[in-house]
Amino acid sequence: MNERIILVEGIDPLALFGVNNTRFNLITNYFPKLKIIARGDEIKVIGPDEEILLFENKVNLIIDFYRRFNSLSDENIIDLLNDTDTSISKIEEETSDALVFGNNGRIIKARTVNQRLLVEKYASHDLLFAIGPAGSGKTYTSIALAVRALKNKEVKRIILTRPAVEAGERLGFLPGDLKEKLDPYLQPLYDALNDMIPARKLNDFMEDGTVQIAPLAYMRGRTLDNAFVILDEAQNTTMNQLKMFLTRMGNNAKFIVTGDITQIDLPNREDSGLVPTLKLLSDVQGLAVIYFDTRDIIRHKLVKYIVHAFDKYAKQKAEEKKQNQA
Repeated sequence: MNERIILVEGIDPLALFGVNNTRFNLITNYFPKLKIIARGDEIKVIGPDEEILLFENKVNLIIDFYRRFNSLSDENIIDLLNDTDTSISKIEEETSDALVFGNNGRIIKARTVNQRLLVEKYASHDLLFAIGPAGSGKTYTSIALAVRALKNKEVKRIILTRPAVEAGERLGFLPGDLKEKLDPYLQPLYDALNDMIPARKLNDFMEDGTVQIAPLAYMRGRTLDNAFVILDEAQNTTMNQLKMFLTRMGNNAKFIVTGDITQIDLPNREDSGLVPTLKLLSDVQGLAVIYFDTRDIIRHKLVKYIVHAFDKYAKQKAEEKKQNQA
């Protein structure tokens, strides 16, 4: 009889062993010649060498499946133990265009024409502008691309940033330290990451700097190498701020700038630098601009009509202003 300790890495032990060890028992039943003891992130196995090797291979196969699809069911475990890959092949077919597998196996992929265009242009451009209305998925798709790039080791870190416009006027009146004051403005970025990365892993990434979320002002003076960087809500930046941000781009970096030119929150709308910057860079090679519209809105069906109504109102006001000036 031989003994081996197998480390459980890259998977939450609860996902592998199940509640009250239901999945652990499911696995051990396939290896009656082995004595198997699980403690935390270790599995102690006692028995014949060839059986131990087979057990280790099966456990690694199950863990690799979880790492890939970010989900694991009893049926998946049974298929992997029985060497039947029909259901696995079906999953691969259904998810061939997935950007990432979110928490609980949620498939995150480009679902509209312009979301798919963003993914397509990403492959051949290092700088992208994604412009469009709220709810069109421009930021969410961008973050999914960033998580995929990190997972595939295309970059070493993800940096997400936003201009904290309201914070400029009201920061001193909010309770807490600087991080607590700014976090509400960055919450949508946290929400997207929480959909795509397990909580414990995301916390580790945040602690070691692999994932950074910070206000735009924190970008000044930095050179961002080997990073996937997203500037969200860029309509609330000035031209100088955009210049500062875009010139942070270092070697092996991917930059995506998202914005909605109909939702400028600056005290003076004319201070927004997004539209002038797009015009200024229109002839620059190596960047692409994707314009999202109401067809890309995938929130509640009413959101599309709400956005359309407000756009119509804004156009009417602009026409009235022109007529009054004439």
